[in-house]
Amino acid sequence: MAGKGSTAVAIAVSAEAVNAKKRFYRKNVGFFKLMEKIKLWPARSGILHGIKSLKVNGDFAEVTTHCGETFVVRNSRNSRAARWLRNKWCACACKACKVPAWKLEKYSTTMMTQKWGSGLQ
Repeated sequence: MAGKGSTAVAIAVSAEAVNAKKRFYRKNVGFFKLMEKIKLWPARSGILHGIKSLKVNGDFAEVTTHCGETFVVRNSRNSRAARWLRNKWCACACKACKVPAWKLEKYSTTMMTQKWGSGLQ
């Protein structure tokens, strides 16, 4: 019986390893393209909000979160929000937005590299 139990644990670990696949994006990618892909917004308080809709209009975009907030952001790779998304400086997820655990796990395994990764074109 001990052999069967250890086999099941080994299979569960390998399945977890497959699900924890790392994704690589370029660190220099456009801010709106990154937001469209990740669908998360870092608030100044350190909370991640889920993006419900993103309407791009030239150099500005109107962001609507799942908790009902709507605001306009400017396209800047050096902005606070862009840096916080790339460097993963947010502490937790918004309870009102109900960001799923799989999305947070996917975001935490995403790597931003300077010279290698998807350019999100």
